[in-house]
Amino acid sequence: MYSSTLLDHFHHPRNVGEIAEASVVVEASNPVCGDLMKLWAIVHDGRLQVVKFKAAGCVPSVACGSWLTEAILNKTPEELSALTADEVISGLAGLPPASRHAAMLAVDALKLLLDAIRNSA
Repeated sequence: MYSSTLLDHFHHPRNVGEIAEASVVVEASNPVCGDLMKLWAIVHDGRLQVVKFKAAGCVPSVACGSWLTEAILNKTPEELSALTADEVISGLAGLPPASRHAAMLAVDALKLLLDAIRNSA
């Protein structure tokens, strides 16, 4: 049902936690399923130098948060502005159709993060 990549990100999530001195903190939610994702980031020299996340939700939501934090690390907001849910799904070697909402949640959280970065500049 789930790919080995997705299960690895779920069982061994990367970049979990909070950042006390974060440049920006955002939270996204999916009102339909109730999943939540919160992102913390430190931006230095225009790049996301440190990124952490916490997710409350299904297995795919945790995996999507983990994958997202690895994918956006050391990138600029401009490089990330076009990231799509399909790229998250591809990065996890697929998601069942009923779990697509998890990739959307990750992208929604990223969009909020990028908006917060722009607004803090």
